[in-house]
Amino acid sequence: MATQAAPPVYDEDTPRGFAFALAAYLLWGFLPFYMKAVAHIPALEVVAHRVIWSVPIAAVVLLLLGRTKDIRAAFKSPRTLGMGFITAALITINWSIYVWSIAAGRAVETALGYYINPLFSIFLAAILLKESLDGRQKAAIALAVVAVGLLAFETGGLPWVSVGLALSWGFYALCKKSLPVGPNQGFFLEVLMLTPLALGYIAYVEFNGVGHFGDTGMVDVLLLLGCGVVTAVPLMIYANGAKLLRLSTIGIMQYIAPTMIFFIAVFVFKEPFGTYKLAAFVLIWIALAIYTSSLLRSRRARQAAAAAAASGIAR
Repeated sequence: MATQAAPPVYDEDTPRGFAFALAAYLLWGFLPFYMKAVAHIPALEVVAHRVIWSVPIAAVVLLLLGRTKDIRAAFKSPRTLGMGFITAALITINWSIYVWSIAAGRAVETALGYYINPLFSIFLAAILLKESLDGRQKAAIALAVVAVGLLAFETGGLPWVSVGLALSWGFYALCKKSLPVGPNQGFFLEVLMLTPLALGYIAYVEFNGVGHFGDTGMVDVLLLLGCGVVTAVPLMIYANGAKLLRLSTIGIMQYIAPTMIFFIAVFVFKEPFGTYKLAAFVLIWIALAIYTSSLLRSRRARQAAAAAAASGIAR
């Protein structure tokens, strides 16, 4: 099978890419409000509807982009299907933890999980891909480990919401790199694979009279239908914006959503935020500042090397 060419890595940020990425992160930042609105519905049922109603949206996008051939080719490749099943399973775990945690009043832990995620991703890259870490990156990871340890000490156990979100999204992003299709096609492939399970689960709960699609009022129906919009739209906007931005810019912008979730959790949802959580977040914020400085330093080094190379060619 002919694989899709990898998207170019941009050395310059484009206004269009920035607008796309900002829109996606703002939508993700406000998502807790939507998840609170469906908090009375079991998390697995919400996730099932997120899957089902994402399919038509993703399909329309692929039709408009003229990329349906990529999906047909994917179904002829056992390797692509295998990786698709893995990424689909990981995103299901991530969505399930997220939906449950917001409904359970643990949005603060959700924010922490997404703050930890970039640090966990560079740790994975070092362990599995043998990428080298500089001193700042190692220090940032160490501070994140201390922050998780503080929360574990406070609660008497691992802060599984934060760790679960970071692990599931980190491995999802890693495996996604091995999926030989574009991000929009990959998302459609994932939700399409999950659809039989999602339909089966919804049929089961509706047959047993405990479902919320039609039996509990029009508001629930509309909210569940909207799960597809709030799931697919930000992902696809982000996928198109990321292609038009520097990797370092994306790395910095990814803090927007967890910061919004944090403020919503503390000041709107009024979740408890004691001394240990404050200390953990301070450590994470310091770690992210160190990590960001490493990103910026790497970018400046690449720019200097490119300028030197261009100067040499000009001579």
